[in-house]
Amino acid sequence: MSKGPGLFSDIGKKAKDLLTKDYITDQKFSVSTYSDTGVAITSTAVKKGGLSAGDVATQYKYNNTVLDVKFDTESNISTTLTVTDIIPSTKAIASFKLPDYNSGKLEVQYYHYHGTFTTAAALNQSPVVDISATIGTPTIAFGAEAGYETTSGKFSKYTAGVSVNQPDSCASIILGDKGDSIRASYVYNFDQLKKSSAVGEITRRFSTNENTFTVGGSYAVDNLTLVKTKLNNHGKLGAVLQHELIPKSVLTISSEFDTKALDKTPRFGLALALKP
Repeated sequence: MSKGPGLFSDIGKKAKDLLTKDYITDQKFSVSTYSDTGVAITSTAVKKGGLSAGDVATQYKYNNTVLDVKFDTESNISTTLTVTDIIPSTKAIASFKLPDYNSGKLEVQYYHYHGTFTTAAALNQSPVVDISATIGTPTIAFGAEAGYETTSGKFSKYTAGVSVNQPDSCASIILGDKGDSIRASYVYNFDQLKKSSAVGEITRRFSTNENTFTVGGSYAVDNLTLVKTKLNNHGKLGAVLQHELIPKSVLTISSEFDTKALDKTPRFGLALALKP
């Protein structure tokens, strides 16, 4: 893919990942294995509340094709086929889930040095078509996306955004929810590896006059340990501790507190991912 402005979904993604990724409230255990033929197998068990679930996912890579298949304990089979460069600078993604025969989806992405374009459509009798586009450079990008319901002939969503990227920082503004909300974020990286960072995000919903301000960040204690925290103006405090036990195998401990209701039981999450 070309080094252009990136997809529309990349706008604000760095701030979102810092504030949401790895903040878990359940127990998760996964084991992955790999073969020299390009096959990867991952087994996952999750306990959330009083419910337990599990799945086995396989991935096969061959040249420019990647096939992902997942079987879960609820007898669902999810399949995703990704093919790169069928036409130069394009990526095609086809997915479906059994036994839900109406879950099929086809997405095509096109990358250019000064813009990207994606279109996705559900493979059923009344498909919803999603379209997004960005223009600009790796430093500054403008983008928009829209969802169109072919049955009703109405737009289900439309969103616009802009991002500015520097080697040590990233800022973005997104107008979403059909113009009912606006989200601005800023990320500053303290090191070249971007392991120690600070983030601030403010969201305003016009219909309810509600503002949410969140600050957070990550700090690399050493090469094996990472700490993340976040706090919003509603008093929700979250923390994550990640430690690489052995190369590529990571233990994650997460917690969430309501500082305005300390009598409530804090929520905790634990995840262990073992990889060869």
